[in-house]
Amino acid sequence: MSNKQYDVIIIGAGASGLMLAFMAGQRGRKVLVLEKANKIGKKILMSGGGKCNFTNLDVESNNYITHNHPFTISALKRYTNWDFISLVCAHGIEYEERAHGRLFTLHGAKQILAMLVEECEHTRNVEIRTHSEVRSVDILQTGRFKVQTVAGNFEAESVVVATGGLSIPTLGGSGIGYEIAKQFGHKVFPTRAGLVPFTFSDTMKDITGRLSGNAIEATLSNDQQSFTEALLFTHRGLSGPSSLQLSNYWQAGQCFNIDFLPQEDLAQLFKAKKNSQPKILLRTLLTEYLPKNLVLELQELLWQDQADIMIGQWSDEKLLQVASSLHQFEVKPAGTEGYRTAEVTLGGVDTTEISSKTMESQKQKGLFFVGEVLDVSGQLGGFNFQWAWASAHAASEYV
Repeated sequence: MSNKQYDVIIIGAGASGLMLAFMAGQRGRKVLVLEKANKIGKKILMSGGGKCNFTNLDVESNNYITHNHPFTISALKRYTNWDFISLVCAHGIEYEERAHGRLFTLHGAKQILAMLVEECEHTRNVEIRTHSEVRSVDILQTGRFKVQTVAGNFEAESVVVATGGLSIPTLGGSGIGYEIAKQFGHKVFPTRAGLVPFTFSDTMKDITGRLSGNAIEATLSNDQQSFTEALLFTHRGLSGPSSLQLSNYWQAGQCFNIDFLPQEDLAQLFKAKKNSQPKILLRTLLTEYLPKNLVLELQELLWQDQADIMIGQWSDEKLLQVASSLHQFEVKPAGTEGYRTAEVTLGGVDTTEISSKTMESQKQKGLFFVGEVLDVSGQLGGFNFQWAWASAHAASEYV
């Protein structure tokens, strides 16, 4: 074969693309990985604040947002979190467990990328080309694929779309994967930014701006989901794990609730303090639990008319009203920060038209889809990486 003939061409050198490359290479397949950016694995390197939350200790299909939940089960069972942890350990990469079973490298995401590259090099069957943006994918009369790029044309028996989604375009995200899917007759669900901070245009924007940099443990909830994690106030709105998590289950125009003290029963607390410390001001009481500047903002909104009245002089009804408001503080975002800062893209290639066993298209033999380009998006916590590893493994056995 000439140097432009391959068994497998993988479009995208991110987590799923590199994982698939070395696993297919181990089977003796001659693999070409095409990456449009100047470097590979950019999203791996920035993930988890540069520490790469590479998987989770507790991975279930219900950690994913998709129109077709059964689709994820097979791949996740055949390549588990423990399989990837074993690979990490085999490379001597130290890691730590953080809240909610999230696993992070101790010495940086570059170790995960280096591991994948080392595995690719070890097979001697994998070639990786950067600066190789794909222009078209076509079927030749021979049944092989022709992939045209800015760096030349290549042919292969199988093509794998591992292009990711639209999130963080500066790291290489694009819509080429969706275009290829549509070209071959696949349905693509509408996409939107996921795991993304909320923005505001009303008085909440001014409030979050003044509170920028403050973080508290809070519960954010709507009629679909509830997450109790850190909430971060920013100049643009609300961020932090609780906000990012809920963004996956939020649609434009909807409201959600903030519980500022989920660990406390404020109705009981206020009632007890009214009896035991009747001369205390409510803001003084709450600053034992929340940042003072947040308490002052909440006071302005909820009990300004009684700001300087001792709690013993409050009516039980008013105390209950404030307690309820602090547990169910309703906000209505103007939107999100969009793909610019989103960690994932929701929506994508309809998985009812993809084999859950092989990740192969049911419409075009030899065409495969893995990772984020599919209509499978994980919650925050290493689930998106685990889907990348598992879907790549599934396809690697059949390309």
